[in-house]
Amino acid sequence: MPSKVSALVSAWAAYDPVADNPWFSWDYLRQNYGTLLAALREHLLLTLAAVVIAALLAIPLAVLAYRFGRLTGTILGVTGVLYTIPSLALFAVLAPYTGLHASTVLIGLVLYALLTIVRNTLTGLRQVPADVVDSARGMGYGPAALLWRIELPLALPGIMTGLRIATVSTVALVTVGVLVGFGGLGNLIIGGFNANFYRAQIMAATLACVGLALVLDLALILIGRAIMPWTRRRPA
Repeated sequence: MPSKVSALVSAWAAYDPVADNPWFSWDYLRQNYGTLLAALREHLLLTLAAVVIAALLAIPLAVLAYRFGRLTGTILGVTGVLYTIPSLALFAVLAPYTGLHASTVLIGLVLYALLTIVRNTLTGLRQVPADVVDSARGMGYGPAALLWRIELPLALPGIMTGLRIATVSTVALVTVGVLVGFGGLGNLIIGGFNANFYRAQIMAATLACVGLALVLDLALILIGRAIMPWTRRRPA
């Protein structure tokens, strides 16, 4: 009996949980490359769709708030309230009507991205120099031409800032979509926790999520530099 006990003690002492369940494994990446790629694709598509739809809704709302000051409080208030709704509660409310589909996640992501884009677009419009606006009006620009040719181009830095913040935050929020089965990389993260805390899967999905956020942010920075050449620093 003592020999069995000592053998168990020796086996336990020799057990290395990190070695048996490492945080990073090339074998896991090779064996699950297709699964990771599919989750990353779903994550990317949900993020891009949510940000594009949110921008198409938020920028006109910001223009309305800018043109009609009395609407500013209402627009910011409604988008602010939507932003404060917990994601768990929001999906619970949407699921009975939209079902367990990607559209449920997409609606939630769009609602969360509205506030950031509205605020930054409105800030950018308000920072357009008044003398530039007056000069354009003196040259005969009407409200529509003034908006499209003067105000929105000069507000682009603020708009791009809002898009960058909304994109990065949306990448993180997509993972919550695992509640309805469409969480992109979040499905792998939760799956790793459920599979006896499978560290390699958790870490691979987490790194892919962080990498996706960095790549999209860099892409928006490059797009901003391309469409706003006047913001580039002149060489010393």
